[in-house]
Amino acid sequence: MKHSQFALLLALTVASAGAWAKLTPLSEEAQAKASEAKAKAAEAAKAQAELLGKSQDRVAEKYIAAQKAKGITVKPTPIVPPAPPVATAAAAPPAAPAPAAAATPSAPAPKK
Repeated sequence: MKHSQFALLLALTVASAGAWAKLTPLSEEAQAKASEAKAKAAEAAKAQAELLGKSQDRVAEKYIAAQKAKGITVKPTPIVPPAPPVATAAAAPPAAPAPAAAATPSAPAPKK
C-alpha cells in the first residue's frame, strides 16, 4: 500500500516537472506559420458551420413536409443570425460607465 502511494507521488512529481519548464519564444517564421494555421482552421470551421446549417435546414424541411402530409401545420421558430463582430468596437477602449445621477435626472433643470 505504501509503495503504491510512494510510486504515485513520485510519478506526479516527475510529470509536474514539465509544467515548470520555461518555453522559448517562437521565431517569426513559427509565429507566421501558427497564424496561418489558425486562419486556415477558422476558415475550415466556418465552412463546416455552413454545411451544418444547410443540413439542419434540409432535415427541418423534410420534417415540415412529413407533418404537412399528416395535416399538421408546423411553424418553425424564426432565428435571427447573430450580428458579425465589429472590428472598430473591439479595438476601441471600453467606455467608462456614466454616473447614474447624470443618466436619469430626477427634476427638470430650472430656467434662467
